[in-house]
Amino acid sequence: MRPLTGDGTRLREVRTEDLEDYLAIVGDDRVTSWLSFDSRDREAARTSLTSIVERSAHENRSDYLLAVTRRDDDRMIGFARLGPTGVQAAHLGYAIGYDYWGHGYATDASRTLLRFAFTDLSLHRVSAAIGPENLASIAVVKNLGFSYEGRIRHHVFTNNAWRDSLLYSILAPEWSGA
Repeated sequence: MRPLTGDGTRLREVRTEDLEDYLAIVGDDRVTSWLSFDSRDREAARTSLTSIVERSAHENRSDYLLAVTRRDDDRMIGFARLGPTGVQAAHLGYAIGYDYWGHGYATDASRTLLRFAFTDLSLHRVSAAIGPENLASIAVVKNLGFSYEGRIRHHVFTNNAWRDSLLYSILAPEWSGA
C-alpha cells in the first residue's frame, strides 16, 4: 500500500524495524492507560508487531494498522488503525507516543485515515470507542465531525478493571474531507 499523506503526518506500513518506536508507545503506561490493552513488554510488542506486518502482507487484508510518522521524518511516532466491524463499516483507533502529544498528530492521522476509508475503501460508516475520561481523544473525533451515539458499559477490561466506552461515529455523507 502506498503511504497516505496528511497535512503534518504520513501513514505508512508498519515494519519490523519499528520495534523500538512501537515499544515506546505500547510499553508506556501513560499511553496505554487510554487504550483497550495494558502495556506490553518487549517480547509482547515484538509478537504484536510481527502479526501486524504479516497481516498487512495479505492481499485481502482484514485491517489497516499503519505507522504514523511526521512528514519530515520516517520514524514511527504512533499508529492508526481501521478495523472492520460489518458491511462497509470500520472502527477507528489511534495512539500517539507520549512525547508527541499536543501537536495535532492524532487529528491529522485520523483525518488522513478517514479520507482513505471513505474514498479508497468506499466505507459507509466509521466508529470510534473512547474511554469517558479521554478528553483529548474525544476532542479529536468531535473535531473530525463524529457524532456521539452512546455509552457502552464495561466495554473493555484493562488495568485490572472494566471500563466504559463512549461511542462516536461518522457516516460517508457526513464526511467533509476537511
